Amino acid sequence: MGHRALVAYERTDGQYTLHYSHWGAANLKLKHRISAESPFGGDDTNSKWAKQLLAELADGLEADAVDGYLADEDRPSTVVEPKPRATGLTLDEIIADHLDYLHHEAFYVVSPTFEVTAYRTLWFGLQYDSETIDNGETVGNGALATVRWHDGEPVGDGHLKGQFRALKDVVGDMVDKGVFTPSTARQYLKQKLGEWVGERQELRIPGGESPSKTASVDRL
Repeated sequence: MGHRALVAYERTDGQYTLHYSHWGAANLKLKHRISAESPFGGDDTNSKWAKQLLAELADGLEADAVDGYLADEDRPSTVVEPKPRATGLTLDEIIADHLDYLHHEAFYVVSPTFEVTAYRTLWFGLQYDSETIDNGETVGNGALATVRWHDGEPVGDGHLKGQFRALKDVVGDMVDKGVFTPSTARQYLKQKLGEWVGERQELRIPGGESPSKTASVDRL
C-alpha cells in the first residue's frame, strides 16, 4: 500500500514542481532525507544527475523534458520520484487541486536552500465515521499541520493523528444524531484543529480558510 506523500520543490520564480513519493510519509522521514547532497532522498550522496535535474527544474524545465536525465539504467533509486507530476504550481494550487488528503499521508515543501517543512495531512471526510454520509471529496478536502519535533523525531505526530481520529469519530456521531450538518461538522473540525495546533505549529487549509469559531456542540 505504501505511505504516499507529495513533495513540492520551490523554483527560482517562487512557483513549485510537484513530485510523488510512495513511502515518504512514514514517520515523516523525508524531512531529514532530502538534502542538497541527495535532493530526491536517495542513499547516493554524490548524485550529480539529481542536482543538475533539480537545478533545471528550478529554472522552469517542464515535466516532459525530464526523461533524458533518467535514461541511465544504473541511476540509483530515490525515495522521491525525480520526474515531477506537475510543474509551475503555487502552493495554494497544490493543496487545493492536487493533494489527496485521504491517500497522501504527508506533504513536504522544500526551499531552494533545502529547508524541508513536513506536514501531516488530515482528511475531513466522514463517511467512515458516520452512518448517514456516503462519500466525501478527498482532493482539497482537509488540512495540513506541522508537528512538534525533538531530537530529530516527530514526537507530536502520533498524538495529533490520534486526537484527530477520535475527533472525527465523535463528529461523525454528532452528524448521525442531527447535531451537526456536514457543513457545520467541517467547520467544527477546522475549529478544533486551530485550537490544537495553536501558535507553535502551522495549519494550512485549502482556499486560505481560517479555523472557524462558529460551530459548537452547545446543543449536546
